[in-house]
Amino acid sequence: MFFGIISVTLVSANTYLSVVGPVSQTLYNNGNVYLGKVAPGESFYILANSSTVNSTGYYINIGWDKLTAISLPSGWSSQSSPLYENPMKMKVTVPSNASNGNYTMLVRAVNVQNYSRIGNLTFTAIVNVTPDVFNVQVNPLVMHSGIGQPAVLDVVINNTGISDDPFIISAQGLPAWNVSDEVISLHSKVSSFSYPVFLEEPGAYKFNLTVNSSTSTALSKSYPVKFYVNESLGNDYSSVGQGAVLSPIIFEPAYALMSLLSYIYGVITS
Repeated sequence: MFFGIISVTLVSANTYLSVVGPVSQTLYNNGNVYLGKVAPGESFYILANSSTVNSTGYYINIGWDKLTAISLPSGWSSQSSPLYENPMKMKVTVPSNASNGNYTMLVRAVNVQNYSRIGNLTFTAIVNVTPDVFNVQVNPLVMHSGIGQPAVLDVVINNTGISDDPFIISAQGLPAWNVSDEVISLHSKVSSFSYPVFLEEPGAYKFNLTVNSSTSTALSKSYPVKFYVNESLGNDYSSVGQGAVLSPIIFEPAYALMSLLSYIYGVITS
């Protein structure tokens, strides 16, 4: 009678996985990694290289073929990385009703059909769910402009989370103004954006400059801004000093001069 021999290849102690995003860390089987902060409703990616070594230390360029989740917190979802992608990129989505706190998930680097004889490597990924994942700075909070002349707000978003989140910048409270701008704030980066505002009627206006996540209702910040619009030459020049765009472009060298004239005008009329 013939007895078949079943061999099981276990992952070697030498075999590793190089995680390259959202943090960089070398992991071995049953290791763990803290990825960072994410807000309820956001998605993030775990990236890892496909290269590794086998039990003898031999380098294998494409050892891992896929990155997949084998265990997730209740209500969470994921998308495995495409087969043979390098670096492997697995998507994880946090439910919008997730409570604050630390969560763990089991993730596996797979060698399909154990072709390279390295087995599969499993690790624990830890994330902190919290709405405290971004800060915003808005400047200036008091603007002057002429009729129909844009005044530009500088919006700086410091994304301290692990999601490359789309944000919507908009002005709430201005008459006949409903222009919004969608921007991408990369994780662990400080990004600066320009948001122009202009009106066709003179007056003193108050509005809120809002920055909202397009994926998470937990992420929203608002800043009160005062906007003075009139027909005076001094205010037209002042708006240029605040970053308003002249047209045509050949007038760009006049920016500094017109800003200086605004200052002189203010001194004379004060």
